[in-house]
Amino acid sequence: MFDRLQAVEDRYEKLNELLSDPEIVNDPKKLRDYSKEQSDIQETVEVYREYKEAKSQHQDAKVMLEEKLDAEMREMVKEELHELERNLETYEEQLKILLIPKDPNDDKNVIMEIRGAAGGDEAALFAGNLYRMYSRYAEVQGWKTEVIEASPTGLGGYKEIIFMINGKGAFSKMKFENGAHRVQRVPETESGGRIHTSTATVACLPEAEDVEIDIHEKDIRVDTFASSGPGGQSVNTTMSAVRLTHLPTGTVVSCQDEKSQIKNKEKAMKVLRARVYDKFQQEAQAEYDAQRKSAVGSGDRSERIRTYNFPQNRVTDHRIGLTIQKLDQILEGKLDEVLNALIMEEQSSKLESLEG
Repeated sequence: MFDRLQAVEDRYEKLNELLSDPEIVNDPKKLRDYSKEQSDIQETVEVYREYKEAKSQHQDAKVMLEEKLDAEMREMVKEELHELERNLETYEEQLKILLIPKDPNDDKNVIMEIRGAAGGDEAALFAGNLYRMYSRYAEVQGWKTEVIEASPTGLGGYKEIIFMINGKGAFSKMKFENGAHRVQRVPETESGGRIHTSTATVACLPEAEDVEIDIHEKDIRVDTFASSGPGGQSVNTTMSAVRLTHLPTGTVVSCQDEKSQIKNKEKAMKVLRARVYDKFQQEAQAEYDAQRKSAVGSGDRSERIRTYNFPQNRVTDHRIGLTIQKLDQILEGKLDEVLNALIMEEQSSKLESLEG
């Protein structure tokens, strides 16, 4: 482990040199790439340097104990040694986690797609609950949300809603929401008071940049059509809605949220690029999973990951066996307790893989 840490520190110093090189400063791509690489390893280097300083102090304290000291001084040195040993253990645990290979998508914005599944109107209402929960969570994190496409129902739910969350590290947390979410509650329309079970599916896609995935114009078919649903006088009178089809993969994206065809095309293109990028990633992940069990954050999207039980105010995450009696708070966007537990589980899984 310490050989790897020393190599990281050496690379950090090399990046310092590169970033002060006029040739690099005048090359925007290299400057961006090297700056990001340095930023990614900065915390590891800082903790490693703190560890080395504590290690040096520990060795000095051990040398002092070998000298002739009065009883009071000897006791003070022993206390310092114990404290330094505790600090060294803490640093070592931190460094193990920091050395876990980072998901290259973690810092990206995320495109989220929520769809009502089994349960009709009740599933659509639940999809609306999930959208509100994620919007509240994003707001607390200081992230911005932007609706790309929505198919609302008359009761206030959504058959489908696609939206982007813009914020550093958004994907690192929201990726755990991939999968089928199940709700158990008495619908408002149910006169007999029976509990119904409905589901909604959530897909989380990292926003893909042009440099990461090459989509050629010749591979995209663009269709325009009149918008439908709420939206003012322009609805059904202008061909502002856009449908993009990526011919090689058969991926189709529609957008009619904006009154401008150009803006709708821009939004649709973001989703198309993310879906195609995700398709390639899923194929690569499937190949990887055939050789090694995947981490908690990258499971099958059809897998039921969480149940929201309204009568008992209970949320259960089935992947890690976590049950919390705080459904009301979680639906208000207080997701940290659940997401932090999932992050810890993923880190433990990756540590086992590294050590194995």
